[in-house]
Amino acid sequence: MANHKSSLKRIRQAEKRRLHNRYYAKTARNAVRALRATTERAAATELLPKVSSMLDKLAKRNIIHKNKAANLKSKLALHVNKLS
Repeated sequence: MANHKSSLKRIRQAEKRRLHNRYYAKTARNAVRALRATTERAAATELLPKVSSMLDKLAKRNIIHKNKAANLKSKLALHVNKLS
């Protein structure tokens, strides 16, 4: 166990941030899954900007890598464009 007050605080902060980041990453993953499962073009077109925004925010805050966000957005856009 840590001996310094500052390191104890750092451990508490790291755990709090980890849980916070995990929640938002999981929420975004579920949104991506929901969009991929959508078969109606209208619903998918409505959902795409919201999911893209989520991914951008995660990338901005370094919860996911910016290239991962870009790749996901690209694949989702292709999926939505393929729907008829």
